[in-house]
Amino acid sequence: MTEKLQIKNSTKALLNTKNLALSIQFSLDGFSFCIRNTDTKESLYLSNYNFEETLKTPQSLLENIKRIFQENKHLQYDFDSIEVIHENHLSTIVPNEYFDESTLASYLNLSIKTYKNDFIAFDKIESLGINNVYIPYVNINNYLFNSFGEFEYQHHQTVLLEKLLKLPNSEDKIMYVNVSRHYFDVIVLHNNNLVFLNSFHFKTKEDFIYYILFTAEQLALNPEEFKLLFSGIIAKDDELFKVTYQFVRNVDFVKNTNAIFKNLELAHHTNYILLG
Repeated sequence: MTEKLQIKNSTKALLNTKNLALSIQFSLDGFSFCIRNTDTKESLYLSNYNFEETLKTPQSLLENIKRIFQENKHLQYDFDSIEVIHENHLSTIVPNEYFDESTLASYLNLSIKTYKNDFIAFDKIESLGINNVYIPYVNINNYLFNSFGEFEYQHHQTVLLEKLLKLPNSEDKIMYVNVSRHYFDVIVLHNNNLVFLNSFHFKTKEDFIYYILFTAEQLALNPEEFKLLFSGIIAKDDELFKVTYQFVRNVDFVKNTNAIFKNLELAHHTNYILLG
């Protein structure tokens, strides 16, 4: 497990701030957290941990997270609030008109295998009239509850979608692609309406561009014209960006004006779910 501390001169800022909020995001690939001033909403500190290999089980994830909380002094402050973001691909979107809270498993069974003892949660996305149904890491929630008490938690696609909806409206369809180590999320918006949301697993750049072009074809998006905006773990000199630009002409990165980037040696489109 490797840690990347990204922000400079953070300890003094944290010690001089009384009202702190903690946001954490985790997956089987890694763990990230951000600390904010609850009064000014300013982001004060960011840290990323990348696991050397993708973990196999939620129990392994819990063991790594426990170790991080025990060893990282910045996670031992008193926090006014805690936001927890579960990043996995055990989710599906259900419109309000088809949604029944008593049959959550039936929605997921259409795309993934669920078990009787799975705890299934959902996030209501009021502005779109939809629900994100997903399986959270219950063992992580239990550990955090025992450590901190009550907190809010959501699925990473919910947080990503709600942040993208706050960007300037567009009369044209825009494809947003959020890249992680082995998966990427594709969200297509049009006039602040959700046109498409899905996640894809990839091993090669060929897998990556195939799913992007397949999605574009299904939505009748012309690769010479539509806009594609990246966020997450991707850079201009990456093979993923280069292969995309070979086939899609209007490619760029999501803009992020979070002031924390003044102190970060980090591209502004990274950590968008935490910092967007």
